[in-house]
Amino acid sequence: MKTVKDIHLQVMWNRLLSVVEEQAQTLVRTAFGASTREAGDLSAGVFLPDGRMMAQAVTGTPGHVNSMADSVRHFLAEFPLEAMHPGDVFATNDPWKGTGHLNDFTFVTPVFRRGRAIALFASTLHVVDIGGLGSGPDATEIFHEGLYVPIVRFAARGVVDATLMRLIRANVREPIQVEGDLHALMVCNDIGARRLAAMMDEYRLEDLEALGEHIIGRSRAAMLEAVRRWPRGTWRHTMRVDGYDHPIDLAAALTISDDGVELDFAGTSAAVARGINVPKNYTDAYSSFGVRCIIGADIPNNAGSLGVVRIAAPVNCILNAHAPYAVQSRAIVGTMLPDVVFGCLRQVRPDEVPAEGASNLWNIRLAGGQPIAGADPAEFVRSERFTIVSFTSGGTGARPGKDGLSATSFPSGVKNTAVEIIETMAPLVFWRKEFTCDSGGAGRLRGGLGQTVEVAHAHGAPMVIGATFDRIVHPARGAAGGAAGGAGSAHLASGAVLRGKGRQLVPAGDRVVLRTPGGGGIGDAAARDRAAVAEDLRNGLISERAAREDYRLQPDKPS
Repeated sequence: MKTVKDIHLQVMWNRLLSVVEEQAQTLVRTAFGASTREAGDLSAGVFLPDGRMMAQAVTGTPGHVNSMADSVRHFLAEFPLEAMHPGDVFATNDPWKGTGHLNDFTFVTPVFRRGRAIALFASTLHVVDIGGLGSGPDATEIFHEGLYVPIVRFAARGVVDATLMRLIRANVREPIQVEGDLHALMVCNDIGARRLAAMMDEYRLEDLEALGEHIIGRSRAAMLEAVRRWPRGTWRHTMRVDGYDHPIDLAAALTISDDGVELDFAGTSAAVARGINVPKNYTDAYSSFGVRCIIGADIPNNAGSLGVVRIAAPVNCILNAHAPYAVQSRAIVGTMLPDVVFGCLRQVRPDEVPAEGASNLWNIRLAGGQPIAGADPAEFVRSERFTIVSFTSGGTGARPGKDGLSATSFPSGVKNTAVEIIETMAPLVFWRKEFTCDSGGAGRLRGGLGQTVEVAHAHGAPMVIGATFDRIVHPARGAAGGAAGGAGSAHLASGAVLRGKGRQLVPAGDRVVLRTPGGGGIGDAAARDRAAVAEDLRNGLISERAAREDYRLQPDKPS
């Protein structure tokens, strides 16, 4: 039975959630880059003075939120609370102490009450450029990937470090966007601090210790209870993805015990000399998210619930790459991890777990005005300089009791960027954006469809594409007899096939054509509801051939 104190704490907990959500929405409204403003590629949260996360905003991505959850302790190791002052703001883009690659900046702001530090706000976003080779996995070590900013004091007592800002502006291709985004991070933390102060005034709180311990303790207990409703044991699963020069094997052993969930990635392929390696914090983020999608999905995300899932990976395997390994495109492999986790959990309760999906985002990374080997430098010098990322997704795997979602970015959660927005930000024209027929894996429950996107330079100038694509050679597998999803493909309208990864030339006047992967199906396609098959056929989601051969749908006989 709940006491008046319990109810009071719950009300304050809900209020705290609204505080961090306003923090995140402030970041969305003030950010300059489309990644944050349009796609929601960000995170925001509030932490106890010891660095434990109490609450996170609903708006954001698992890769940012769950890795940022562990980053504040690194800031406190560099700048203890006693070294912080009102108006201070701290920053880093350290991939191993932030959220996994140099394009992500994490800002931390201490909150003071009556002269004492009582909380910290943290936020993260992806800046459009950080220098170096640019977007893509071409680098062979971190030093090629751009400007590396260790944990530093970005602002001291309310005054931004002008020298640091000059240094950043001088090392990026889009200085206005990047500087605007960094100020947005500072502002959103400040708004969070102001709203927290108002909340504490209203509830007459001098600190957050009691509330924080309640939140973290209740969340941990609830997560342990959810875990204990599952059988005890260890289950193993492997998945092969395309990799850069050769395939990558992801291997996991998942153990469920009374003390929580243990994930061990022993047997996973070694790190490589390309930027598809994953720092351990990013591995932790998406692995724990995969568990939480199935076990304890309705339990709030904070230090308590996250601590119940523990992850191990051999040093310098591709899921625990240490410096100086390149990690720019860590999301290619990192976002595959929920599917690996699902493969383990499917062995325990197959009716509660989705099939594999596209998982890897097929973001369209284009740049103009940048010379590239094999092209006439004069053509690029004459063309407009731009750098753009258009978030683009494939289909999810079929879900328990439901078809997969088409053109939906799971597990990242970012929104597809509207082409109209991209066309206002860069000299690009999107000629086509449509579902790809037959790309969803056939099954009693059909996989989600991928999409076909065709884009060109508006003035016919050459461009550079930074490809970060997977599931071309190894598509998403179906489950329980369901078919694999359609494989992805990347080529030019002129017919030239593009590599799945790396910077490549789009010649003047040509167009990029991408077909994103589809999700796997669940169950025998012949057992699919006949009305659902007919509806898919009417809507152009499947072809007549697929209806006849995969789903065994017989054409209507004339009366």
